[in-house]
Order: sequence, then C-alpha cells, then structure tokens
Amino acid sequence: MIPGISILEAPSALGHVPEHRGVEKAPARLLEEGIAEGLGAVAAGRVEATGYSAARDPQTQVMNVEPLVEYSSRLADAVGEIVDAERFALVLGGDCSILLGTMLGLRRRGRFGLLYIDGHADYWQPERTTIDGAASASDLAFATGRGPAVLTELEGRVPVVEPRDVVVFGNRDRAERSEGGCQPLPEEMGVIARERVRSLGVDAAMAEALSLLQRRGEEELDGFWIHVDADVLDGACMSAVDDPSPDGLIWGELAAALGMAIGSGLAVGLQITIYNPDFDETGANGRGLATTINTVLSEFT
Repeated sequence: MIPGISILEAPSALGHVPEHRGVEKAPARLLEEGIAEGLGAVAAGRVEATGYSAARDPQTQVMNVEPLVEYSSRLADAVGEIVDAERFALVLGGDCSILLGTMLGLRRRGRFGLLYIDGHADYWQPERTTIDGAASASDLAFATGRGPAVLTELEGRVPVVEPRDVVVFGNRDRAERSEGGCQPLPEEMGVIARERVRSLGVDAAMAEALSLLQRRGEEELDGFWIHVDADVLDGACMSAVDDPSPDGLIWGELAAALGMAIGSGLAVGLQITIYNPDFDETGANGRGLATTINTVLSEFT
C-alpha cells in the first residue's frame, strides 16, 4: 500500500527544442483524462517554468541553463514537501529535464536510487550538435555528474544521484548512442535494455532491476524514484512523443513493470515525461497513459 497520492504538475519544456514544445501541456491533458481520479489523490500544486529561450549558452552549449537551475530548485522544494508528508508523489511533466529537480529534492534528504524507464538513456554530452542543446537529451548524465558544473553541481550536491544507484530500463537506443558518439554509460550503472526485457519477460526483467537497485553500494537506499518517459512505449501505442519508434513496451508491460516497482515498497514517487498532447489528435495516447497509471496505482490505494 502507498500512504496517499499527491499530484504535482511540472509543466516545463525548458529542456526541449522549440519544435518539440507542447509537452508543457501534458499535465493539464492527463488531469482531463482523469489520471489518479478515484484514488483519493490530492493536488500538490503546479510549478511553472519561465524564461524559455532556444539560444544555446556559449559556454555549456545547453539551452536555458539559468532557468533550469532555478526551476530545479523550486521543483525540489515541492517534491520535498510531498516526501516529508510521507505521501507518494505523482509528478506530471514536462520534458525529462525535470529529473534534475525531482532528484535534487530527494538528494537533500538522503540517498535515493533511480529507476529510469525510458526509450533512451539520455546521456549525451551537450556539445554534440545533434541534440541542439536540449537538456532532455542529457538529463541522466547531468543528474549523475557528467556535464557542465552549473547543471551537475546543484546546491553543491554532486551528483544528485550516484550512477551505481541508477537502473535504466527498457531503452532501445544503444546503436544510436554508439553511432552518434554519445559518451558511454558508467560501468556501475545498471542497464536492462529492451532486448533483455524481451528475452527475460517483463516480470523477470523488473525483478532484476529491483535487485540491482537494492544491492547498490554498501549502504541501503532510503528509497527510489521512478522516471517514465512515454517514448519507452512502442510507437503503435504511443505516437505522441518526439521520437516514436517500434519495438517498445506495450501498455500491459509498462503496467506490470510499474506494479512491481511500486509493490517493492521502496518507491517514493513517479514522474511522467515527454507525452505531447499536440501530437495526440484523438487523445487516445493520453487516455491510454492515464488509464495505465490509474490501473497500477489502484492496486496500492
């Protein structure tokens, strides 16, 4: 059981290039579709993002550096209040760069792990011209201490999550990273890519992920955070993302994975990112996402 759900809106597109903006509309759309409705969830507010610019900072090669730092601090405050109240945080993003704020909020309180359920590992170095300075392509790198100091040393907490306390789950971007010159993932980071999920089955794969999280380092974690990028789903299920592609998870697999993760009793919250209502003409993708999350959370309320 979870002690109660608090829904926090994080409508930030600060980490996105202009042509992919629209993700900031996701919290409102998911609420319209009834996410967490009937589960006794309470509203925990909305952390607005300001100061967007498509210009890349000449020193870091990242867009919106100062707004990202400022936003991360405010989002960390809001997440921290939910955690301190011993409620389960459901954070509705926004692009993946909200990870910096959510993990900062946890880092202020102890040592927390990260279950990163995403079609991409998001570990690009910002100087790569192919990512156009989008922090959402580098958020996991920044959160684990790889990148410009202004984004990796938030409040002097370096990193906001240790690489050994991270498990990437369901990604299918290994070839893209290799061909594009992306920096390698740390050896100590757990990775259970889509092909392994397919080989083992989602239940066994998630059992492996949870085992990795719980065995990281000599000290026990205080808990872990769940990140879900909608592009982990197969493009046939979820086309309302920047880069829909085949061979992703299907709805039932995502539900099973989340159910096991939350059922571990160690998850303190969940964030949803990258769903873009502007790409969802019929609304079917948003309804599918809301229904899936509701189905999972209903098992624990």
